[in-house]
Amino acid sequence: MDAHSYNAALTELRTVRDRIKKARAELAKLEADRDQRISRLAAYDKAKAERIAPAAGMSVANIVALVPALAPDDLAAPRQAPEPVTSPETDFDGTAQQQAAAPAMNGAQSQPVAPPPQISTAPAGATPESAAPTAPRTLPSLPEGEAGDAWFTHTANLASTRPNFTQQARSTVFLDTTSGVLVHRHQTHHLDLGRRTAADVLTAVFHTVPDGVERIYITAGDPWHRDADRYPYLRDAVTAWLNAPTPGWRTDTGRGRDRMAGHFVHARNPVGRYQSDDGKTHVEIRSVGEWFDLGTNDTPATVRDAFVLLWQALRRHWSDAVLMGSPSQTGRDLWTRTIPARGQHADGFPVLSEELRGLLHATAGQGRNELITPPRVPEQLPALVEYDRTFAYAKHTWKSPVGAPRRITAATFASWSEKEQIRALYGCGHWHVRVTVPDTWNHVGLLPAPAPGDRAWHYPAAPGTTFTTWAGGPELHTALTNPLQPWKIEILDGILWDDGKPLDDWAKKLKDTWTNLTTQAQIHGDPGQARAAHLASRAVRAILLYGIGSFAQRPRMVTGTTPRALERDVPPDAEIVGFDDQQITWQRPTGFSRDPNAHPEWAAAIWSGARAALLSQRHRDDDTYAGALHTMPGTVIAFRTDALYLTQPQNWPYHHQPGDYLLRGHLTGPLPAPTTEEELLALRDAGRATHTTRQEA
Repeated sequence: MDAHSYNAALTELRTVRDRIKKARAELAKLEADRDQRISRLAAYDKAKAERIAPAAGMSVANIVALVPALAPDDLAAPRQAPEPVTSPETDFDGTAQQQAAAPAMNGAQSQPVAPPPQISTAPAGATPESAAPTAPRTLPSLPEGEAGDAWFTHTANLASTRPNFTQQARSTVFLDTTSGVLVHRHQTHHLDLGRRTAADVLTAVFHTVPDGVERIYITAGDPWHRDADRYPYLRDAVTAWLNAPTPGWRTDTGRGRDRMAGHFVHARNPVGRYQSDDGKTHVEIRSVGEWFDLGTNDTPATVRDAFVLLWQALRRHWSDAVLMGSPSQTGRDLWTRTIPARGQHADGFPVLSEELRGLLHATAGQGRNELITPPRVPEQLPALVEYDRTFAYAKHTWKSPVGAPRRITAATFASWSEKEQIRALYGCGHWHVRVTVPDTWNHVGLLPAPAPGDRAWHYPAAPGTTFTTWAGGPELHTALTNPLQPWKIEILDGILWDDGKPLDDWAKKLKDTWTNLTTQAQIHGDPGQARAAHLASRAVRAILLYGIGSFAQRPRMVTGTTPRALERDVPPDAEIVGFDDQQITWQRPTGFSRDPNAHPEWAAAIWSGARAALLSQRHRDDDTYAGALHTMPGTVIAFRTDALYLTQPQNWPYHHQPGDYLLRGHLTGPLPAPTTEEELLALRDAGRATHTTRQEA
């Protein structure tokens, strides 16, 4: 770009800026007009928020916030003390109940957990995070007394058991919607997909493969994004694509053992489920991006070969293995086929009470995602080095909670011996704690704390900071025994299970499958088959990763549509997420289903172990440690689930084993420190490209 082009581009940019300002001003006027109209409607003595909400394209909650007089009678009544939440989408209203568990601790004596760290009450005058000016959300706690004790049960007549049936494979095709190339079995076809609508895809595929297709994997083209520029958000474009008219087809309502019905709206990997008008044919359109990321040269034939290799590799361990629509479905189905047919757990694994599942959902986060910015790191970085833990979650499946959960109150914990306390914190537990960062601490934060926003977490590191949170045993053990300085932990309450191995056999089989496919990818003489084996190995990673995530069983969010003419039929608790001249699109939470494979305690334990390993992980064979706490202060730039970004390379061992730190990228500086996720990802991509070039040189 020369100076003339640069100045011309600046002029165009200013024009866009002015257009944005005008659009925002117009939007503000429209919103003000809308709010005035709502206020006028509220003057009608029979006005109802649930009638006004769909007409305004707003949720009932937003209408009530604008006009409190429209609150339903049950909400307008004086609020009672909040009940323990069972839906993880609900937060407590204040700090009163959060602190209700603390009085039992006031008389507890400080008890050493591991020399030299101590567990004691928080210092007088310490401010809990709920009173901070930034107002982070307050995490739920266990109710005191019998009300809380009643949570420590299993849901009646609900347990994970070994299936007594064999999954049926589905006829599958692989379609590139950019080129129109379709692969069915060993045959390749070229389709005319018209405008790439769902109707065009279904018509073209079933005209070419009339003998029955049950699953269509989109390998390239993302047709649900074809009109993305017409919508403010990708989800809106996806919703419109899924719900566009499909002559001869309607939205699927499920069949047989398959309870999956209706479309699944996701910005990048949606699922469209359709059935023919006569109800005889069922088909789903899915993105292969659920399984692995594809390169620009990966063809539908390569993707099909990857699925074949994956199925063959899994059949070595599961004779009845079937690839289901998604990695999470496949992972959970394979796991159920490792439940013992005889012995201790032959009757299955009972599901926790809905209250405890809700508590775990609200208090057990997943991966650590944190960007550390100046002044905690230099303005100019000497380098950006990326280390990624290989197949990380597979490292943490060897021990999981089993049996009936036990409540461990602050008084009970304080009465234990030091040995009993250490054993409990190293076991399978989930603990409500008050944490104090040491006064001389100068490294990264160690424990997650609730931050403003829905399910947002941050990691306080400022010396002297005190906060209240929930954390798993592995993280607490790391905070108390880290190589730099022990943190101060006060136990407020806790949930403790027996140690077991419900996932060990499943994970070992997946790790062996991953190892075999990774080896094939490295030594295969055919580049195409080597690439297919690599993709298959990534699919195994997805099966374990998303299989673990599916155990968490978050509350379901249902998306639906209602014709504009019938807007009064929109559910009163629904949020309007989009609308046009013909229909209204809404979504609403439906809480927890009676899922026999809901085990959030397993997911929480694995996530806690993975977060702890990002800080410190021992390599026994090499007698050394790896992780953020084994780097110099000020050299950690970011955490991203399984990855660590540093300013200096490390001499950490790598033996191609799950959990090992693999050097993925290295970009030499000086570089401006990233201040946004987009800037970090841009540097990451540049570092990976540079590292690959160095390896190939």
